[in-house]
Amino acid sequence: MSLHQPAIFCNMVFDWPARHWTAKHLSEVLHGKQIRFRMGMKSTDTGRTTVPQFETTCGYVEATIEEFLAWNCDHSGISGPFRDYDHSEFWAYADYKYFVRLFEDKTDIFQDVIWSDFGFPGRNGRESTLWIGSLGAHTPCHLDSYGCNLVFQVQGRKRWHLFPPEDTRFLYPTRIPYEESSVFSKVSVVNPDLKRFPQFQKARRHVVTLSPGQVLFVPRHWWHYVECIDPVTVSINSWIELEEDHQARVEEAITRMLVCALKSAEDPHNTRAWLNPTEVEETSHEVNCRYLNGAISAFFDHSRTSKVVETQELKTNGEDMKKNELNVHHLMEVEQTGSQNLPLETVKQEAAGPFGPDLLPVLPSSEKPPSERGGIFENDDKDCVGKGGEHFGKLHCTKRQRRMSKSENATVGQIASNHATAHCQTFISTDDVLDCVVNPQVTKIVAQLLIQGRSL
Repeated sequence: MSLHQPAIFCNMVFDWPARHWTAKHLSEVLHGKQIRFRMGMKSTDTGRTTVPQFETTCGYVEATIEEFLAWNCDHSGISGPFRDYDHSEFWAYADYKYFVRLFEDKTDIFQDVIWSDFGFPGRNGRESTLWIGSLGAHTPCHLDSYGCNLVFQVQGRKRWHLFPPEDTRFLYPTRIPYEESSVFSKVSVVNPDLKRFPQFQKARRHVVTLSPGQVLFVPRHWWHYVECIDPVTVSINSWIELEEDHQARVEEAITRMLVCALKSAEDPHNTRAWLNPTEVEETSHEVNCRYLNGAISAFFDHSRTSKVVETQELKTNGEDMKKNELNVHHLMEVEQTGSQNLPLETVKQEAAGPFGPDLLPVLPSSEKPPSERGGIFENDDKDCVGKGGEHFGKLHCTKRQRRMSKSENATVGQIASNHATAHCQTFISTDDVLDCVVNPQVTKIVAQLLIQGRSL
């Protein structure tokens, strides 16, 4: 991937069979098959909360898509699995539905999704995930530890709030609730508590509305909060593996070990309070130790393989170079793009290069959060209309990217800033300790030290 900022692809999926995958169509394809829906409370102008609605606080329903559509029509007196959830008060979200499980007896359907059109040969629905939501359904603000993301909007519209990885310290990262590969923000980004999280005002929000037929590219480690703004939405996404994922898996294994150890010691009988429902694997210390050792072994296996391939390529090109032992310090460098060291004008020129009528950049927004504009469920009349009548959120310009500081002093200072507003609180909880110990910058350092120690 040569893109380093979010972007929208237009006119790329007009020939995909999956463009017809409305919720109604999927209800026929999956006739009678139950899937899990996450149930959350709708926000109102008078009852909007400043606390993120994490998955640990939601209810869950096993239902068919037919039953979801019937409930979503707001039929009074409806029976069935959604009977305890008033449609006027709740939203439903069938999220993270992996194709290989959902369509296990209909594998031919994988060919309806053609990610190979984006330069990934052989990639199709097998490596994809389905999302079906009602008005107001959303995922709390988070970043994905692994890979980058391609998201195809099939039905309805979704509004994306994105923040660059350089702004991580302004998002107040936390690993509670714990979910592998997801770093959550403590901030409700659509209704932030700026007294508790004052640094959030410095975060550069990028807002875009994704419409049917469009594909959004989300670069590695970009924070995102995603909300459904139409009565029914259907999306398909695929996480694309990256070279950096090998070390990221070591960092995740460290995080898992520490979170599970401290939280289990605090309350061994109440994992629901801190473990995301998506985490179904055993969380014992023995299992987590094996997981960590496996991640480190995989890192070194990949490094050795990469060295062999690199050597072969250099010989093929006729380059006369001597190969030294594995340079772990080099492998542990933060792998950022070269554009960060270029003059600003050069970066701007390069950023503008790949864009055109069918590839639109998603850039910083000067708009206030929807909560300050009169509600998150209304249609945004300020959206731009693009080629073919598609709707896009307002597009603005990002100005700079910078390398994450590798200084321990800077790391400690940035972590401390997350807790500056709590100076009057004398009680330190387990979660407070974990916010420091498994802060993404700290686990990166620990992973580097572990890898360096194993290489000596």
